[in-house]
Amino acid sequence: MAGKKKEVSLQASVANQEQWDEMLATKGLTVVDVYQQWCGPCRAVVSLLRKIKNELGDDLLHFATAKADSIDALERYRGKCEPTFLFYGGGEMVSVLRGANAPLLQKMVLEELAREKTVLEEGGERRVVKDEGLIDEEEEEEEDQSDEDILVPDSKSYTVAIIKPNAVAHGKASEIIMKIQDAGFEILVHEEKTLSDSEARDFYQNKVGEACFEDLIQFMSSGPSYVLVVSQREGSGHVVQAWREFIGPADIEEARRDKPESLRSQYGSETLFNALHGSDDNHQARRELAFFFPSFRTSSRAEQHEEEGQVERTLALIRPNLARESRDEILSRIHEAGFTVSLQREVILTEEQARRFYRRHVDQDYFPALLHNMTSGPVLALALARTGAVDHWRNLLGPKDVSKAMEEQPDCLRTQFMVASEDSEPQNQLNQLHGSASREEAEEEIDFFFPKQQTLAIIKPDSMDEHREEILGEIRAGGFSISRLKETVLSRDTAEEFYREHRDKPFYGQLVDFMCSGPCMLLVLTKENAVEEWRSMMGPTDPGLAQVTAPGSLRARFALDILHNALHGSSNQEHAQEKIHFLFGDIITSDGDLTSNGELDPTSLGKQQDSFADLMASDKSGCTTAEMTEHVESGSPESHQEHVESGSPESHEEHVESGSPESHEDNVEQATSTSDTSSVTSKEGEGDQTPV
Repeated sequence: MAGKKKEVSLQASVANQEQWDEMLATKGLTVVDVYQQWCGPCRAVVSLLRKIKNELGDDLLHFATAKADSIDALERYRGKCEPTFLFYGGGEMVSVLRGANAPLLQKMVLEELAREKTVLEEGGERRVVKDEGLIDEEEEEEEDQSDEDILVPDSKSYTVAIIKPNAVAHGKASEIIMKIQDAGFEILVHEEKTLSDSEARDFYQNKVGEACFEDLIQFMSSGPSYVLVVSQREGSGHVVQAWREFIGPADIEEARRDKPESLRSQYGSETLFNALHGSDDNHQARRELAFFFPSFRTSSRAEQHEEEGQVERTLALIRPNLARESRDEILSRIHEAGFTVSLQREVILTEEQARRFYRRHVDQDYFPALLHNMTSGPVLALALARTGAVDHWRNLLGPKDVSKAMEEQPDCLRTQFMVASEDSEPQNQLNQLHGSASREEAEEEIDFFFPKQQTLAIIKPDSMDEHREEILGEIRAGGFSISRLKETVLSRDTAEEFYREHRDKPFYGQLVDFMCSGPCMLLVLTKENAVEEWRSMMGPTDPGLAQVTAPGSLRARFALDILHNALHGSSNQEHAQEKIHFLFGDIITSDGDLTSNGELDPTSLGKQQDSFADLMASDKSGCTTAEMTEHVESGSPESHQEHVESGSPESHEEHVESGSPESHEDNVEQATSTSDTSSVTSKEGEGDQTPV
């Protein structure tokens, strides 16, 4: 009970407009976690916020959670599932952060608190910001009221799914939603709704003659349900039949006998209370869509892009001179513009790598200067995400020609962050920031710097019963795709072979016993920089160390001790492929691209490798360091190297993950440099004669 009281006192709960107004009147800096009832506050950062509060002990620093569902001022944040933190001082918004990026959140809290103190103590002017992530949406609504329609591509099929009152009442709605998404379904619309008696009768009019009709109406109007519009990725077939297969037979006994893995088998109690609803056929699906969502309509792909505004990614490069001088300020400006930094890497390019990336510019007069600039120090590569990311980032950058930028857009980033060179004439200066020219080019360039990898993850027996679904949700929220998944109890022979490197170690028998003690889940995860991203998400092997150095990590939250540390992750690409082959067989190859559903695309086999990782592998003589930046370093292998080398039982996990007892954690960096994931050579955007 004491723990709960501490958590409540750490973050004030704001549940209505009156409490919101009171919160705004609080003196000092208030960091507000905005959430919706269906997804809850961001639990991943609570430990970090408590650590910050305990270390600073500052009465001017406050934390709060605010439920957007019931606060008028937060109406614009409804329908969004991304963690959002709003910073307020003097009743004004002074900063915004999207995503549970613990190191960046800590940095921003410290910076904004210092600024607020300056305002209060010295009477300076408070810097007020707008949430630019919402501005575009507001402008679209003002220009075209038709945006109130629910627009979806006309190339997909849809069905209505209902999570019924019994499943909602037992707190299973979020768990079911995660399983729906993990199974490859897309939830296009969701809404919590309590049906009235008349609405339930209208909806189930096709069942009027059935004996249980009155009981059904009473049940369906007894409490809130979750109504979903469910689809599948394009090319995946008809969703109506797929959804009915997924939820299983309406009769619970039949479901448990014939479809034990189905949702109704898992969550239904009897035929009437069978947890989920699915349309019988396409005709019924259309009728049910019209019943619950009269504004639902399909649109062409062009309409979807134009009217809905898709979240997209773009590549940003901060070239070496500027990265040395103004890195943090640039990142702050990116954040203020409503971007989420989905990937971040600092790397020193060799001359060959730079030539490959800018191969379309080798004949230009400025190319020697560009080549020298790009190889003179670390380049900071960022994948930025937001609605209209490509155009918005290029607009912020301004013209590529520095002199033109100074004349036409003096407030653009390329003007404000112009770096003086030996040749002080603006027309001869290289701009220091790069942005992709189109959506297609952005994805090619992102693939160049962040080639997709596969890594092995294991949810260990100690976490299967209590934390499995939450871990799978975190994996999905972290942008990983699950290419393969298998729940199994490892045989002793399998466990012994998996950990064969440690047969002579004193902890070997204890480790094998633990891994055979119950079910575990084996997963192949795919993402850009998957090895490092997954290790960062897991955190250090020792949960005690994880709670200090990476409080938001999975091991900090779920691990019991060094042996029962919840999760396994490969330490490098080679080790990942070896262990994936051992556990899954010859089903994964890194020579091909993955399709949207995680399957191997056979058309991609045998492609010429032109990615950043391949360039590194082909030029071992140059400087090929690929350093993950601070938000990755917080959970990096280096942060617990000393535990690996100690020879204590806690080291067994790291030895396993490294592939051999002798290997060191710096093999992780080498693995990043030798990935053979296929990619497409990138280029700078516009193909004109202006120095890039």
